[in-house]
Amino acid sequence: MPEEGVPLREKAEFMSAEETVQIAEEFIKLGIKKIRLTGGEPLIKKNFAKILHDLSTFEIELALTTNGILIDQYIHDFKTAGLKSINVSLDSLNENNFKTITRRSDFQRVMNNIDLLIEQGISPKINAVVMRGVNDHELINFVKWGAEKDLSVRFIEFMPFDGNKWNWDKKVSYQEILTALENHFGKDKIIPLMGGKNDTSRNFKLENSKGSFGIISSVTNPFCDTCNRIRLTADGKIKNCLFASSETDLLSEVRKGNSITQLIRDSIFTKKSARAGIPSFEEPAHVEAFFKNRSMITIGG
Repeated sequence: MPEEGVPLREKAEFMSAEETVQIAEEFIKLGIKKIRLTGGEPLIKKNFAKILHDLSTFEIELALTTNGILIDQYIHDFKTAGLKSINVSLDSLNENNFKTITRRSDFQRVMNNIDLLIEQGISPKINAVVMRGVNDHELINFVKWGAEKDLSVRFIEFMPFDGNKWNWDKKVSYQEILTALENHFGKDKIIPLMGGKNDTSRNFKLENSKGSFGIISSVTNPFCDTCNRIRLTADGKIKNCLFASSETDLLSEVRKGNSITQLIRDSIFTKKSARAGIPSFEEPAHVEAFFKNRSMITIGG
């Protein structure tokens, strides 16, 4: 969330619980096998438990990405819905640094909720966005913590969005992250792991250790050629790539009673081969074009 916040919008601009499930069902009919509820922060959505329950009635895999603060309030709903795949966004293992990054004092609650998930048989993945001069000094601690807890920690390259003050100097690349870890633990002690064909991260583990770590390199080494993901925003629009500034409005058509099947197909079939057509982030003009994309906090989905 930008320090100055974001402009608030009318409730009617967003999908209701019923519309969320209705539109999701259209994707399921077209072959979608997995739905991840994400954000922003999905657990602050009114009627989240109803949305989760209704989606759990479909023959799909359900997943969730959360900042972890409200997990304890929904743990029963997670178990009832059979939710097993949960990602927790956590950019620091230091309480003071966590507060600086998030502007919240919820560090201990998030850590307790991660332990709660583990106690309940749900092993979360931890997502950490790596920013130079902010938390890049915590890479080794994250890997050690993941090994100790038997967790998967994924380091994510800092992506440019409106409002997040991105610049090239703040980015820590895939190769820099891996090199820093190899220099500390030893190159021969870091074991590459076989991944699935549509994985977003390149995964590793320490020799003779529990847990694993991965690197999601959307900026310097993207996985676009194997990407099978599509995003439905909280206000009912398709973003066929997080880098894309263009969107396809489904919610307006649903409210008119119109079919959205062809709109979904057209959006997916016009997906660019890599990063929404942005060739690189080395040229200022390319970065400037991407800043027209709205911030993550206003995307939801």
